[in-house]
Amino acid sequence: MLRLSTLLPVHCKTGIRCKSFNYSASSLYFQHNRRRGLFTRNQHRSDVEGDDVRSEHVFNILRLDEYLKNELPKNYPSTESNVILRQYSLGQSNPTFYLRKDDSTFVVRKKPPGPLLKGAHLIDREFHIQSVLGDYGFPVPKMLHYCSDQSVIGTEFYVMEHMKGRIFTNHMLPDFSSKDRVEIYAEFINTLGELHSINWCKLGLEKFGRVGGYSQRQLAIWTRQYKAVVEKTSNHDKAMEELSKRLEQTLPSSECEAISIVHGDYRMDNVMFHPTENRIIAVLDWEMSTLGDPLVDLGYLCQIYHVGSEINFLPKFTGNDKPLSDVEGIPSEPNVLESYLKARCLPLVSNIPHWPFYLALAFHKTSSIAHGVYHRYLQGSASSDTAHLFKEGATLMSAYGLSILDAESSTSTNKDLQLFPISEKGKEILIRVKAFIKDHVIPAFPLYEEQLNNGQSRFHSPPIMEELKVKAKTAGLWNLFLPSVSGLTNVEYSLIAEETGRNPIAPEVFNCSAPDTGNMEVLHLFGTEEQKKQWLRPLLDGTMRSCFAMTEPDVASSDATNLQCDIQQIGEEFVINGRKWWTSGAGESRVKLILLMGKSEDDTKGKYQRHTIVIVPSNAPGVKIKRHLTVFGYDDAPHGHFELEFKDVRVPTSNVILGRGRGFEVAQGRLGPGRIHHCMRMIGHAELALQLMC
Repeated sequence: MLRLSTLLPVHCKTGIRCKSFNYSASSLYFQHNRRRGLFTRNQHRSDVEGDDVRSEHVFNILRLDEYLKNELPKNYPSTESNVILRQYSLGQSNPTFYLRKDDSTFVVRKKPPGPLLKGAHLIDREFHIQSVLGDYGFPVPKMLHYCSDQSVIGTEFYVMEHMKGRIFTNHMLPDFSSKDRVEIYAEFINTLGELHSINWCKLGLEKFGRVGGYSQRQLAIWTRQYKAVVEKTSNHDKAMEELSKRLEQTLPSSECEAISIVHGDYRMDNVMFHPTENRIIAVLDWEMSTLGDPLVDLGYLCQIYHVGSEINFLPKFTGNDKPLSDVEGIPSEPNVLESYLKARCLPLVSNIPHWPFYLALAFHKTSSIAHGVYHRYLQGSASSDTAHLFKEGATLMSAYGLSILDAESSTSTNKDLQLFPISEKGKEILIRVKAFIKDHVIPAFPLYEEQLNNGQSRFHSPPIMEELKVKAKTAGLWNLFLPSVSGLTNVEYSLIAEETGRNPIAPEVFNCSAPDTGNMEVLHLFGTEEQKKQWLRPLLDGTMRSCFAMTEPDVASSDATNLQCDIQQIGEEFVINGRKWWTSGAGESRVKLILLMGKSEDDTKGKYQRHTIVIVPSNAPGVKIKRHLTVFGYDDAPHGHFELEFKDVRVPTSNVILGRGRGFEVAQGRLGPGRIHHCMRMIGHAELALQLMC
């Protein structure tokens, strides 16, 4: 694709890496040193970038000049001065030009001439996404004007600002210190993470791409592009055809895909760094950007770790004289993946699900593009004088992709080096949960708050919550905390709890919020069949909620042996008297069940055999909400925390959980997984707070 590597040379004191410009009357050209990724200046010229416009890309400069005078009166000089137009030598896709008039400089990008493959070279999309991201604050060049009128210069085109900075065409970064390499790669990876973390819904980009099935479409698109080229050139690539079949066989489920803005061609020579600082000031070449799976971008970036010196003749892979991770200061591929996950505040895992697929898909795409470049060379419409080399490059790319899948097949035992390994099912459900939160929960949160605040009481369930629950249930993302229902282990669910903790309403959406989860676990583990039918089934269905009454205002309840709420058995009933507080959720209208822990045995029993847990219907006579408790002034609605009074409350003895005097046994069974769930949700909450601070 387009290489804007000559878009901006830069200045450094050594004069080794690249050069800056002094704008005067004469012109200059740049010669690209592919081996070192440097730019050197012809000393007889001093102020103009690029080379002569190639014959196949010549257009009427005077017509462009008149057009820009009318369309860009605030940016473009209205004088009758000469216009200098030069073409950037790198780039295999949309021709890109340096335009200068008086002291004003611009970059013009247009479609190639001649017949084009369907869906390629959509520069209107480039212009749109960069305009939106620029307004958001993401580093891109400033867009100035888009023209769809082909009569001006023969094709559609757009004009953007001309920036000054550094572009590194050699990803090994020769002549840089180890410290510089560390900083450059960190910025490079973090910027991709920042892009993938942008809430595209809030930017109005819902129609910028189809949601879901991105990897499948990418495979289909690049396979179709390759076949279209083969039909015209008869240059069959057996490795490419085999790679297409293998990728089709290993294609991940579309339900596993996260959705973000994807760049589509994110590489070191498609970003521009500040002239003197190791920070990115512009991400370039957005032709293939859309909405899709961010791992496709990440796999594309990591191609450089899987190629050898035999591919050096292609500009994209210049500098592969030795393994990239052998260069001091450049991170290894696992370090890149770890840094990326940290940049996005995602759980750190040693094996990203389907990672070999994403790497092989990147090579499949690169091979298809290389076949297309060679086809344009045969047509005489290629944008670069290196296009004749791409036939061999295409074959090497597809062979690289096959080798990655072959290596994966030979180690299919999938030795996971995680401290707490999780299953493929666990990984897929985690990805689906993340996507659901991003696509449904986060966009719905403002409406949730609006409905919560506009009700007669804040202790009610906003209607949007019930809508989200229906969607989650339909998607199969329901009751994930319960191993017998979800098939997940506690370790696997803990990562999901961490993710749901990043949004205040997400746990309830999946029917995974406290205290219901703990109460359902109690009924599932210790309840009788009748208790499960009456109470557990509605809780699992999400048609009612519950609370857990344990802490008391009159004793130090952190030591639960102090609990004094009295439970006396009289005939076939328990009679309950006492006070409880910090009973979370007790005031919400949907709460029908209270699990209460009280003292039922005298002191002759051991201190851990004196307490019992019983089921108390929330509407039982004698149950009274005394007051609502706030935390630092917050009401925590619609859940909330309450002080309850139990006065001569009667329940049948069949409401006992497990048996009299077995309250601690039940409570520990409840609190074991419950503490893990709470802690993981709080970790997710803290991660979000840190992300918002950065």
